[in-house]
Amino acid sequence: MRERPYTLLSCCVSIDGYIGNAASRLLLSNEADFDRVDAVRATCDAILVGAQTVRVDNPRLLVRSQTRREERAARGLPGSPMKVTVTRKADLDARADFFRLGEAEKLVYCASPRVEDARARLEPAATVVDAGDSVEMRTLSTDLAARGVERLMVEGGGTVHTQFLTENIVDELQLTVAPVFVGDSDAPRFVRDGIFPWNPARRAELVDVRKLGDIVLLRYALSSRFGDG
Repeated sequence: MRERPYTLLSCCVSIDGYIGNAASRLLLSNEADFDRVDAVRATCDAILVGAQTVRVDNPRLLVRSQTRREERAARGLPGSPMKVTVTRKADLDARADFFRLGEAEKLVYCASPRVEDARARLEPAATVVDAGDSVEMRTLSTDLAARGVERLMVEGGGTVHTQFLTENIVDELQLTVAPVFVGDSDAPRFVRDGIFPWNPARRAELVDVRKLGDIVLLRYALSSRFGDG
């Protein structure tokens, strides 16, 4: 068993690096990219998003294609991957689509001081895991590996992206760029401030560029494990 899953970070950004509007959800992807993401989801054991993404975007995080769901079922897997989120405050609603939809397991990694609150709010809709005083993504990843997760897809938001990248536990980045500008410094960005392993002295390796309608997909290899997942 690997120490952590093969980790793929997926995000769609505006030309100026934003992932949404300040006051509302912003759909940046097109249908071709939605289908590509669906295909990638179908290859994964778990999908992770932050609690803010659950609250604001109310994502379903399901494999949409019936054919892909059937292919997973033929391999003895649930139709969609396990869903994972992380929280410090336990401010989550069990009625959100994240918890209500899909037959796969739902995991909530929660900071120790709010674990009991999270369990009172969310169980039995999800399994609440005590993640210690401060939720660290490397520790979370090790726990997911112990639960049988071999391939993890991280879908946001900016805080989660930043934590995974600065902890140097991402093997592959799939970044799509939409032909729009947001132009609002209060809007959420792809990442927040941090010390990243990739910088002018250590450039990330670009391995693929693909045009998807009016969107461009950039794939980066961020570790020596790229492609092994």
